[in-house]
Amino acid sequence: MQELVEAALRTEPSSEQYDEAYRRLGDRKVFRLLHVAMGLATEAGEFVDQLKKHIFYGKDLDLTNLIEELGDSNWYECIGTDVLEVALVVMIQRNRHKLRVRFPEKFREAEAIERDLDKEREALS
Repeated sequence: MQELVEAALRTEPSSEQYDEAYRRLGDRKVFRLLHVAMGLATEAGEFVDQLKKHIFYGKDLDLTNLIEELGDSNWYECIGTDVLEVALVVMIQRNRHKLRVRFPEKFREAEAIERDLDKEREALS
């Protein structure tokens, strides 16, 4: 087991790299985005946990809780749009446009796999 720990430690960033990362973390914008990322991950985990408990444990599906978790995710998205200085409606419109580029008519597996990332990125601007 110690070999596994040592192998992991060999790939760990150096002290200097950690210092540089810590410096970047001091940027208020980056720190706020980290809060958004943590919040979105937490809410997604709670959403998935509700489904897990229903599917694998037979617990009643709590639709109210699922709606709550989506609402909490939206709260974090709103903070994120403020940090990124984009209106929520503009973010949603850009995403819809990107998805129209990706799936011109409807979802198809081939289009999901063979994406034109340049066209998608252009649609987001």
